[in-house]
Amino acid sequence: MSDEFYRMKRLPPYVIAEVNAMRAQARAGGEDIIDLGMGNPDLPPPDHVIAKLVEVAQKPSAHGYSQSRGIPGLRRAQANYYGRRFGVEVDPETEVVVTMGSKEGLASLATAITAPGDVVLAPNPSYPIHTFGFIIAGATIRAVPTTPDEHYFESLDRAVAFTVPRPSVLVVNYPSNPTAETVDLAFYERLVAWARANEVWVISDLAYSELYYDGKPTVSILQVPGARDVAVEFTSLSKTYSMAGWRIGFAVGNRKLIAAMTRVKSYLDYGAFTPVQAAACAALNGPQDIVEKNRQLYHKRRDVLVESFARAGWDVPAPRASMFAWAPLPPALAHLGSLEFSKQLLSHAKVAVAPGVGYGENGEGFVRIALVENEQRLRQAARNVKRYLQSMGVNVPGKAAG
Repeated sequence: MSDEFYRMKRLPPYVIAEVNAMRAQARAGGEDIIDLGMGNPDLPPPDHVIAKLVEVAQKPSAHGYSQSRGIPGLRRAQANYYGRRFGVEVDPETEVVVTMGSKEGLASLATAITAPGDVVLAPNPSYPIHTFGFIIAGATIRAVPTTPDEHYFESLDRAVAFTVPRPSVLVVNYPSNPTAETVDLAFYERLVAWARANEVWVISDLAYSELYYDGKPTVSILQVPGARDVAVEFTSLSKTYSMAGWRIGFAVGNRKLIAAMTRVKSYLDYGAFTPVQAAACAALNGPQDIVEKNRQLYHKRRDVLVESFARAGWDVPAPRASMFAWAPLPPALAHLGSLEFSKQLLSHAKVAVAPGVGYGENGEGFVRIALVENEQRLRQAARNVKRYLQSMGVNVPGKAAG
């Protein structure tokens, strides 16, 4: 009996897990770790959403199997969201499916549309499911850049010209996790034209649709005329409404892709717990002041992080969107590499970050910093970082951080 399982052999060690294990061990030992590693919101969902969960959960009829593709009311609520937010009309019966978070949805779609040996174009660095969802399904990954410039489209053209078999799927993620890069509608217009001309499906991950700053709202690929001929888009309630643990997300777009994904899901799950789906309806249909409130809070945290870390001796570029900052290693410590630097930061500064190499080889030299601690804790993290940098002989500003 062999234990050399095919899919296990295709999965490398999860680098980020090393830092996570160190963090857990330190906390178990009583250490105060400021966790800026995992993108786990520290804010509660709106009160009316929790109230709806409790209300529906008290109904005896609510505890049976739910619907794999999502209850009708929730699919309509998501269709209404696309209408009011992006001006896009979608059919909740044929163009919307509810997922157990974007991560499960991406994996289910990969299973539905990927054959062993297919070539998938995925960004590097990227959130792991963007590549490994397809690798688990048997695909081969060809990396493309994350930066949406002319070089990006040149890399797409080279991939089509020189890859055998020709790529069948392209994954895009803007605002990007981990790099926080953003795009405008002109980028998507060009991308849709390219995908239609080259007969490539486009999978867009728009999980951070409502976390944008500096007055520049994010855009959806489905705003482009003809996009639904080639594209499907994933969104999530995790960050928008601070409902990460509820695991509610959506896929919206091309009917063939939605139908294929829905069919696979029907074999794999019965959908999220009905009271959770009902509460998700309340989030989408109810008062939306929580969305702006969360956006302003993350915006303020971003500014505090950038300012206090700069005074600590570490220049962190200000992200234009998402709940992450993509920070190059301090130049004097770049030789450590992102994994070792992250380990040392945890051990000596008591600050957890995610090593960039965990998001792909092109993430080396960076770390991802999550804005999931309050402003006081971010300033404390900056003070800890300053002491660590000084202990490593790094020349830092004389004024105390924070």
